[in-house]
Amino acid sequence: MKDFTQQLNSLRAEIDEIDSALVDLLVKRRKVTTKVGELKTQVGMPIFDATREAALIEKRRFQATEHGLSADLIEDLLRRIMRDSYVSQDESGYRCVNPSSKDIVVIGGKGQLGQVFVDLFTRSGYSVKIIDKDDWANASTIFTNASLVLVAVPIRITCQVIEELKSLPKSCILADITSIKQEPLDAMLNVHDGPVLGLHPMFGPDVTGMVKQTVIVCQGRQTEAAAWFIEQLAVWGASMYQVDATAHDEAMAMVQVMRHFSTIAYGYHLMQENADLSQLLEMSSPIYRLELVMVGRLFAQDPVLYADIIFSNKQNLVMMKRFGERFLSLLSDVEKGDKQAFVSMFEQVANWFGDYAPAFLAESKAMLQKANELKKD
Repeated sequence: MKDFTQQLNSLRAEIDEIDSALVDLLVKRRKVTTKVGELKTQVGMPIFDATREAALIEKRRFQATEHGLSADLIEDLLRRIMRDSYVSQDESGYRCVNPSSKDIVVIGGKGQLGQVFVDLFTRSGYSVKIIDKDDWANASTIFTNASLVLVAVPIRITCQVIEELKSLPKSCILADITSIKQEPLDAMLNVHDGPVLGLHPMFGPDVTGMVKQTVIVCQGRQTEAAAWFIEQLAVWGASMYQVDATAHDEAMAMVQVMRHFSTIAYGYHLMQENADLSQLLEMSSPIYRLELVMVGRLFAQDPVLYADIIFSNKQNLVMMKRFGERFLSLLSDVEKGDKQAFVSMFEQVANWFGDYAPAFLAESKAMLQKANELKKD
């Protein structure tokens, strides 16, 4: 037993040395990636390079396989390390795409998402002005030298705020970052004769940068005049997806509204049933735990924000009613004991998903492994 203990302690000491060396290597790597960020800033390159990342991962997967290691393990490690690298590069600042720009005015710049844009513009060297609810007395003066006015206020007051923007400089870009697009875009086009752009950042205020984040772009007017702003978003690391406002709102009814509403309904049901959350967590597999975590995550946030999203468009109600009707239809099959109808429906949906289904299965496996690792004993 003594010999076993000595061997075990010796091996553990060796592992500790290797782990310590790994930490030292990661520190060294982070210093290099910080220099990469500084260099990219000088020439105006975006932080995120999808081609470079894909090639790096492919090369290391091949190397891992040659040495008998799990290629998936190495990819998982690299992606986590690279995520930290993007943070270190993000700290280096950004190139100012339009150094001749005058003031950038962020209405609602003290709000959570508004602050993200204020920070990014500031770190890119722009002159940034903020208009909050107590600053409207000086608004006309602030707007005088504006090259861009970005509306970053809650959905419920977005159009009301836009109506106050009737005296912007002709060349000023007027843009918003609301999660609905048709109504605010129409309001901006109606109030301002210059360049107009509708944006929907597909991320929350908890981000520190835009690397690998999607920003939906809905063109309004004089798109060429707003090209520098779009380029600035790319320099910050964002991926742009362009779509017209109507198509955007229809998609968001499914991507955001319906999902939020069904999640809220599920949380409400759990409360009404007085479910024992601690017991549910203990008895859950990783996928059910992750689903429960996502429900709880929503209820840790601002209820007014979600109410604004769900109540923002009457078409959302139409979509949710159709969802409710289909839910009740499936429930009717269960009530009648018609398993064949249920299986037939399942197969139809699986066929509709096509190749996405197995791809999503593979993607979810990686997510579930991470979720299980994060589980606290």
